[in-house]
Amino acid sequence: MPRIALYTLAVCVLAVTAAVVSFVQGSWLGIVWVLLAGLSSNMTWYYVKRAKVTRNGSVTG
Repeated sequence: MPRIALYTLAVCVLAVTAAVVSFVQGSWLGIVWVLLAGLSSNMTWYYVKRAKVTRNGSVTG
């Protein structure tokens, strides 16, 4: 797994944790954390798939 994918995965886990803590404390700021978790999750999948395509060789056309 590429290093950037690991970083985005860590951000995703931390954002989910922050969202849970925010909602438990009764803060609606958790919505922002949920959105950040979704974004970082998509970035993680993108970088993992891009690394797999690069490793196996991309066939286009």
